Formats: sequence, structure tokens, C-alpha cells
Amino acid sequence: MTSYAQIIQAQQRLDGVAVRTPLLESKAINERLQGRILFKAEPLQHTGSFKFRGAYNKISQLAQQGVTGVVAYSSGNHAQGVALAASLFDMRAVIVMPADSPSIKINNTKALGGEVVTYDRHNESREKIGAALAKAHQLALVKPYDDEDIIVGQGTLGLEIVQQLQILGLVPDTLIAPCGGGGLISGTSVALHQSFPQTKILLAEPEHYDDASRSLRESVRLANTATTPSICDAIVTPMVGELTYPIMLEHVAAGFAVTEEAVLKAMAMCMQELKIIVEPGGCVGLAALLSGFAPTKDKITIVVLSGGNADPQILARALSV
Repeated sequence: MTSYAQIIQAQQRLDGVAVRTPLLESKAINERLQGRILFKAEPLQHTGSFKFRGAYNKISQLAQQGVTGVVAYSSGNHAQGVALAASLFDMRAVIVMPADSPSIKINNTKALGGEVVTYDRHNESREKIGAALAKAHQLALVKPYDDEDIIVGQGTLGLEIVQQLQILGLVPDTLIAPCGGGGLISGTSVALHQSFPQTKILLAEPEHYDDASRSLRESVRLANTATTPSICDAIVTPMVGELTYPIMLEHVAAGFAVTEEAVLKAMAMCMQELKIIVEPGGCVGLAALLSGFAPTKDKITIVVLSGGNADPQILARALSV
């Protein structure tokens, strides 16, 4: 299982490469939620998402092993993280992406040097396509979340939060983060609970795609069966990972599913009060707080904003809600 020592090593690899993203705070949001809310701003990370952390941690080690090409499957943020990390080591990067991914994510992946192969997320298996490409072109597979190197790379986000809170002299009551496959929440949980074992860790998901929340409640890994389109494409996954799920069971207290309306309101609040763009899947944690799912009054709450690669049309919708 992922260890704190591994996360320390990952942070050393990422030192001077990844952005040490800030904790942002808004007086207006604090007053609205009657507590102190600190936002970990990963939209300011390279490629606009936390995914660069895990991708670089994995690919830097593959490069040391002499690997010259990788393949990954992703709705967009992992794709961009892998494409950028691979380019830093002059590696070929083939990315399998849903055909309905936001155009900004497909275009950015190509701009970073990734070779994009699209598929139908409802009728085709990205895992099978990725495995076939890996075999045909002798590429190393870089999974989006169910890989120990990826998990500990994402855990550096949690380690940064700990270090930033220690400088501020604060002990968090709660941390809430988005969850798709579980790489972010599991790695962050290990890092956070090493220093703040009493902090309650929560996850948030889009409505209809609440497999992680249900899996925590039922103590068994459950899959999503919905085919309803979601604006939270970044965290729509078949189910949480085999490696991430046991970590989540140990560290995560509960999960919540949020409506698209709540997500759009959270996006608008991030733009208006924090002055940053956050994509739908990246702000489900704030959406959960605005929906009243977790108490914030007189508490210190950390909200992970995981990415900022939002389609312009979705941003327009958010500002019109």
C-alpha cells in the first residue's frame, strides 16, 4: 500500500519541476460558509491540473529505465499531464481520449506533443485500446490512477497542503476533494493523515456517477452504470481503482454526489471570488459545501480544486446561473 515515505520521494522528484500551488482564501466565501475555507488551487499547476504530478513521477522513472514511449487513456487532464511529462524526456506519447472530450483538452494534448486516438466512451473499452496500442508499438502504459507511482505523485498535493498549513499554524477539521478513479483522494489522504490524523476526509462526485460514495457506504467496489452525459467529464470513470479503493476505505469518511446546478454555481463563485477558472469536475468539493453536505461553521476546511481546463461554453453557462 502507498506509503508516506514514497510521497516524500515523489516530492523530491517533482521539486523544481511542478508548481507549488497556493492555498487561496476569500473573505466572502468564509462569510457565506461561516468558517475558514482554504482552496488548493491546482488549476495553476502545469497543464492546468494536478495530473501532471503523477504523470511526471511515473514517467521520470520510466525514463531512467530506458523507456522511449508511453500510452495513456484519459478524458483530458491525465492526457495533458502525460503529454507534457513525456515531452520533457523526449518520449513518444500516444493518448486514448473519448471522442466527446472538451475540445480544449484534445487540442491542448496535441499541442503538448501527444498523439491522440479517440474512442466512444459508451461502447468501447479504453483499457483494451490502450493495451493493444502498448503491445503494437512497444509503449509503456501510464494508467490514470490505478498505479502506485501515480498515486504517490498525486499525494504530493496533500504533502504541500500539510506544509502550507504548518507554516500558517493551522490544523484542518475537514478536507474535501473531487474523486474519479481515486488517485488524488487516496494519495492526498495518506499524506494528510500522517500529520493530521484527526482531519475528516471527504470526497465529492457528480450526480449519476457516485460509484466512490456508494463503494464507501457498501464496503465493496461498485461500478457506474449511468450513461447520462456529465459536465464533470474529468472525474467520470467506470469505478474506483483496485489500488486506490483500499486506501480510500482506510482514510475517507464519506462521499457526496452533487448536481450540475451546484457545480455551475461553484464554478461561478471561483471566478468571482477566487479569480480563477475551475472546470466542473474540479470544483465538486465546493459544490458539496454550497449544497450543505458537510458542516463548515466555525471549522477550517480545505477544498481541493483539481483542475481548470473548462470549455468556454460551460464557463458561459456557469456565469449565467
